[in-house]
Amino acid sequence: MYRRPALSAREVEVMLAWFSSDSKADAASAVRISVGTVNTHLTRIRHKYAVVGRPAPTKAALFARALQDGHTKLNHW
Repeated sequence: MYRRPALSAREVEVMLAWFSSDSKADAASAVRISVGTVNTHLTRIRHKYAVVGRPAPTKAALFARALQDGHTKLNHW
């Protein structure tokens, strides 16, 4: 069994917006924040995954972690 990092609701929202966008700029626009703030959220999310021993260095790896942890479902996409 693996440990799940404690992601905030806003972190999950930003992560999912990024998954459904072509770029971080599009994700930022969707959740009404700056690209820098998107980057900050993604850095924190990745750090939280690394701390629990589940690194997610790429968008695909982070998407896999989100699926594993129930933050999204394949049929959503």
